[in-house]
Amino acid sequence: MIPIAKPFLDEEDARAAHDTILTGWITQGPKVQEFEEKFANYVGAKYAVAVSNCTTALHLSLLVAGIKPGDEVICPSMSYIATANSIVHAGATPVFAEVRDDYNLDPEHVKKLITPKTKAILLVHQLGFPADIDAFREICDKHKLILIEDAACAVGSMYKGKKIGSHSDLVCFSFHPRKVISTGDGGMITTSNPEYNEKLRLLRQHGMSVNDRVRHTANKLIFEDHVLIGYNYRLTDIQAAVGIRQLEKLDFIIKERRKIAFRYIEALNHLKHIRLPVEKENTFSNYQSFSVFLKPQAKCSRDELMQKLFEAGIATRRGVMLAHKSTAYLQHYPDLKLPASEELSQNSIIIPLFYPMKPEEVEYIIEKIIQFLS
Repeated sequence: MIPIAKPFLDEEDARAAHDTILTGWITQGPKVQEFEEKFANYVGAKYAVAVSNCTTALHLSLLVAGIKPGDEVICPSMSYIATANSIVHAGATPVFAEVRDDYNLDPEHVKKLITPKTKAILLVHQLGFPADIDAFREICDKHKLILIEDAACAVGSMYKGKKIGSHSDLVCFSFHPRKVISTGDGGMITTSNPEYNEKLRLLRQHGMSVNDRVRHTANKLIFEDHVLIGYNYRLTDIQAAVGIRQLEKLDFIIKERRKIAFRYIEALNHLKHIRLPVEKENTFSNYQSFSVFLKPQAKCSRDELMQKLFEAGIATRRGVMLAHKSTAYLQHYPDLKLPASEELSQNSIIIPLFYPMKPEEVEYIIEKIIQFLS
């Protein structure tokens, strides 16, 4: 079975974890600080704050932005459920908006959903394709809203020549194994706002006034205080050591992923009844996932195609999920209709794309898709 995704972890990554374990410092410490500094430098932000995963990154970002019970936060329903969950964890209400054919939030629909209770827009860069940040910044400026970016899929992607992570004051990343680089699990928040940076660091570690690394390297006795009611959302030094090595390979991995994506596009673009991903003007995608949308005239349905590919030894996934159609949210949004999101989700599949894929695997997938859709 050709998997849908596979993390690119090698002996160098294993050695980094091994060496860190032997130092005796395995929780949040000097490797986390190094990873944060290198990640901030990579994306072009002043600060980066490492956390346990992207869901906790989103949660903390909402909290430092001042989101509280009774507030509304606009986000896409078409996103992994963690996007909506983070809003609920902050005590606020997700307001689900439509997406365009690029799977990203539709600014025109967002404008229609703004109420006096709206306090923020949670913008997702879906499948690694940058959303129109400027359009949403303009909306936020006009209505005095906070813009938070869910860049779980978008590490290394670019918008108008700048890396995702440098455009807004709260941008959240994931290092889950399905993502372009991985630390097993883990997340990062980038910001250029010093107040956000300071509060994020307090909240991720129980509201502790002085972190363990500072206390253990001090030349005099230091007693910590707990100045906020915080959380245990820390990343470990073991994970950070792997993350540092992964970050060094990120541009190379993206280059190789794009070669595979372009091969798919070249070979499948002639099929009339499908739509393939397209980079919008002024954007650069890391191709975290490759989605194929089946038009109504397609020879078989989405589920039939997935089954045929499965029987041929090719793993696929359904199109991006819809939070408002999940059991957890359906009871709260029983009458919500999002036609564009629903059509995309119900009629698209994600096919394997990872580095290193063997050329013969790529060609086999192409061959089978053409066979089943021609």
